[in-house]
Amino acid sequence: MSIEFLRRLQLFSEVKQSDLQDLYASAQQITVNADELIMEEGTPPDAFYVILKGEVEILKRSGQQDIVLAVRGEGEGLGELSLLGQTPRSASVRALTQCTLLKISAESFRNLMVCSPSAPMAMMHTIMERLRNTESMLRQSEKMASLGTMAAGLAHELNNPAAAAKSSAEQLEKTLNDFSRVSVALGLLDLSETQLKTVIALRDEMTLRARAPLALDPLTRSDRESETETWLDAHTIENAWQIAPTLVMYGWTIANLENLGAAFETSQLAVILEWLASGVSAYALLNEMQMSVTRVSEIVKAVKSYSFLDQAPVQEIDVNEGLENTLVILKYKMKAGINVTRSFARDLPRIEAYGSELNQVWTNIMDNAVDAMQQKGELEITTRAADGNVTVEICDNGPGIPREIQARIFEPFFTTKAVGKGTGLGLNISYNIVQKHRGKIQVESVPGRTCFRVRLPTRLK
Repeated sequence: MSIEFLRRLQLFSEVKQSDLQDLYASAQQITVNADELIMEEGTPPDAFYVILKGEVEILKRSGQQDIVLAVRGEGEGLGELSLLGQTPRSASVRALTQCTLLKISAESFRNLMVCSPSAPMAMMHTIMERLRNTESMLRQSEKMASLGTMAAGLAHELNNPAAAAKSSAEQLEKTLNDFSRVSVALGLLDLSETQLKTVIALRDEMTLRARAPLALDPLTRSDRESETETWLDAHTIENAWQIAPTLVMYGWTIANLENLGAAFETSQLAVILEWLASGVSAYALLNEMQMSVTRVSEIVKAVKSYSFLDQAPVQEIDVNEGLENTLVILKYKMKAGINVTRSFARDLPRIEAYGSELNQVWTNIMDNAVDAMQQKGELEITTRAADGNVTVEICDNGPGIPREIQARIFEPFFTTKAVGKGTGLGLNISYNIVQKHRGKIQVESVPGRTCFRVRLPTRLK
């Protein structure tokens, strides 16, 4: 490739011939094989490259995958943004074919920006166009990644109650068979009127005890089961070892059993106690299924409310409810060791807002807080209202944000996370959403405490 090839490129079109010759003489022509990395995300900038021949792809690491941002070909430049900003490479570049590149040192590139009146403008035009394209693609990727993370978390949250309901249903089938069999035997007993009243009272007691099993430490439970089993054996009750744990779990004591022993004959008592054990177990399993299904319903309701499905874009929303729904969505990340403290104003007015977008703000801030605390710490959420505004504060006791970078955290592509851990758009998206609501978002951070404060007007107009 001759110097005339560079002259045809917009970046070099108005560079003096002598300056262009010096630039070309100091540059290095290199060959890169297909699939070889030319630049790696996160590394220091060392040079500017011009593609003389071949094609490359621009890759941005997001989570566990690489996102293809663009494909560049003959005559295009590479690496200008990090050189101008003196920041680490924001993306990787990999050769799609065997490529011939002109490698221009960082010093020669800076001299070009100084010597040529047209080069800075041409470079600025290129940078702005690339930033728009990159931001658009990464925003979409960020949304898809957030959706995937949320879906994975919800699947985990739904799996627990669903598995519990399935297990309870499987156990309930056998328990109901036993309860039905013993109920028939109970009906065949020749019980007096007084004994029948006692059975009816036991049935009501059975349903109440099933809802509140005793929380006993293992040693106490073992002692009580041993005592109960001894009592049952002394009264010639079959399967005492099976009945005793159930009776203890749901609060029947030796004194209760003595009362039953006084009310029923020995042959009757055996049926009564087996009926009690199988009946309370059946009701307990039904309660477990009900709680599991209720939990699934709560999660589905929270997701629907979080996303504002089938609702108008702008509406009056309850900020407290939005924060609660966000906590439900992120529960899978928090339950390992995050303690959440809520200080919600009960008289908080409803505000006009784009509900699903505002919930994305809470998600981004809380998710960053959890990551900063490494999933162990204190998360404080406060809401209050004053002067026609609603204020939300989300604080954590993580390591804090260094003072020197606090002013940059809302910039697009700026991130303190490791390569592949973040796109640097989460807080920028949050900032833009708050601006869209005519609100204000601020951060205050010192080691051990970081607070994001979001102030929103109650009315958009």
